[in-house]
Amino acid sequence: MCYYFVMYYDRISFINNQLQRKVRRMKLLKERIRREGNVKPGNVLKVDMFLNHQIDVELMNEIGKEFKRLFGDKKPTKILTIEASGIAIACITAQYFNVPVVFAKKAQSINLDGDSYTTKIESFTHKKVYDVIVSKKYLSRDDRILIVDDFLANGCALLGLIDIVKSAGASLEGIGIVIEKGFQSGGKAIRDMGIDLKSLAIIESMNAETGEVVFSDED
Repeated sequence: MCYYFVMYYDRISFINNQLQRKVRRMKLLKERIRREGNVKPGNVLKVDMFLNHQIDVELMNEIGKEFKRLFGDKKPTKILTIEASGIAIACITAQYFNVPVVFAKKAQSINLDGDSYTTKIESFTHKKVYDVIVSKKYLSRDDRILIVDDFLANGCALLGLIDIVKSAGASLEGIGIVIEKGFQSGGKAIRDMGIDLKSLAIIESMNAETGEVVFSDED
């Protein structure tokens, strides 16, 4: 009886520790968004002080650990993202899964030889349509893919990556997003597809005049 009680107690302690780490990581991310994020007209949030131009590696490590906690049971064989902002997030995350990173290119290159998977995406930020390309050498039907990216707004970039995964015949194990704009349609559209989508910070609203950012789990 004592043995089972100890096992139960240890399990509860482990779960509590995991939840405390999650809360700390998410609080850290949200604090940085509030303190250093810049809300621009047109529902644009700039976080280039710490996430996608200048990179805070300590924060990025915490993001990678949280994605490992969220998707550790999926056992992906590769992390897939899109250039350029997703690459740093994917590389840090991949260290915790001990798997390689594949990033989709937004332009054909002389370094990209052989057959490729190709789709089109529209960038919310740049208002531009890109041809997105991944060499067939690096994705196969045997792969279990975890997609990660920095932002989710209307979901066009993710839908393009999902299309590439399907074209390869690979298994999509989940999608990890650092910042989701919950007031836009992308998150709902992807979750309605039955995909395991998890975002570390979901923004309910933001105000370009005041700079205020409200997260969906707050009053």
